[in-house]
Amino acid sequence: MVPQESPHDSQSLRRRVAREAAFLIYTSQEKEYKQAKIRAAEILGARALPSNREVAEELDAIAEELEGQSRLKRLLKMRREALDIMECLAAYSPRLIGSVWRGTVHRNSDIDIVVYSSNPEEVMEELRKKGFRVSQVEEAIVTKRGRKESSLHISVSLPSSDEAEVIIREPDEEACMERCEIYGDVVRGLDIDQLRAILKNDPYRRFIPNRVHRDVHPVGAPR
Repeated sequence: MVPQESPHDSQSLRRRVAREAAFLIYTSQEKEYKQAKIRAAEILGARALPSNREVAEELDAIAEELEGQSRLKRLLKMRREALDIMECLAAYSPRLIGSVWRGTVHRNSDIDIVVYSSNPEEVMEELRKKGFRVSQVEEAIVTKRGRKESSLHISVSLPSSDEAEVIIREPDEEACMERCEIYGDVVRGLDIDQLRAILKNDPYRRFIPNRVHRDVHPVGAPR
């Protein structure tokens, strides 16, 4: 008879899977949380997957252990760089999202900014006029609420060697609020005025919701 796994053992294994998945992301062996969790579970012989938030918390812990105070310097620099890009694209209602908004940057983080325009060429021209180098343009198609939506992702290489991604969406999508796949809250981000205020008054502030509960997902379950 196979012995039953105790709740403590199960919790410990889930955390190890979360830690392994976070390490895979931190070392750029995986980009997506779902694939990182599946691979980590396979490595450790686990049957259940941690939540995305558990992986994010382990990723944050790894970055804190390995980068220390340099993370704060990186966060401040990247928020200032984000503001420069957003001011360049002020006509397109830019919002800072992702890890630079959240305050959870690590050495492989990039800057994520959403803008709203039906003319991508115009957006790219504004970037080029201000000296930003557009390194790649890619269309992304995702299914939301049963229908396909597309957005254009513009990769921008910065003088500091940091990377930014400007996501162009249609103007009628500006009022649509998305729920974060990692933390479960609404992705509000920061507009230009809000980012300026943060840089002036609380430059290292984090935007992470309080934990409600811990989830466990069987391997193969959608997440």
